[in-house]
Amino acid sequence: MKDVLDELAAVRRTMGTGSVPAGEAYTIKLRRRYNAEIEDVWDTITNPERLQRWFKPVTGDLRLGGQFALDGGAHGDILRCEPPRLLKMSWLYGPDADAWPGTSEAEVRLAAGPAGDTEFDLIHAAVVGEPSFPTYGPGPGAGGVGWDLALLALGRLLAGGEIAGHEEFEKSPEGREFGRRSAAAWGQAHPAAGGEPEHVAAAVEATTKFYVPDPA
Repeated sequence: MKDVLDELAAVRRTMGTGSVPAGEAYTIKLRRRYNAEIEDVWDTITNPERLQRWFKPVTGDLRLGGQFALDGGAHGDILRCEPPRLLKMSWLYGPDADAWPGTSEAEVRLAAGPAGDTEFDLIHAAVVGEPSFPTYGPGPGAGGVGWDLALLALGRLLAGGEIAGHEEFEKSPEGREFGRRSAAAWGQAHPAAGGEPEHVAAAVEATTKFYVPDPA
């Protein structure tokens, strides 16, 4: 359990506002440092064989101008690709996503550290309306908890280990505790984007129930 919570604490989370082609958006940013060379980290986010080991199976072309699709429905276009430092893509999800182009973009920025490590930034900007954001805030509303889970798995892979499948992990005792603490951490970041205390508290509660439902 300690290593899982250490991974959670290693991430700095911020939230704000920005824009995407479709208009004004909420932004979430996750920043952390991995003890791995920048080329290795780049390979884990662009090599389909390694990507599926920490995230999801992917098909398509992860080069500039390419299109990709992940198991589970997320898909998009590669908008920028500057190895080994920058990958930006449109990020569409759900059965109606294609009817709303330009509503969501994800970007990964890498910077080589002084000791052979890598600073990793992930920024997700999305137009999020009713009922998602008002109910959940940045947790599932803007993808915060899901990205926390992804970065946990990426960290374990870079350290030479593996994480169980996301669904299996989320149901485990350590996965449930991770979900609770991730929801709370995003609640701490929410006020910077104008979240009022009552809304923040309600969003944390709703997010916790979403990711850590009561046992059946």
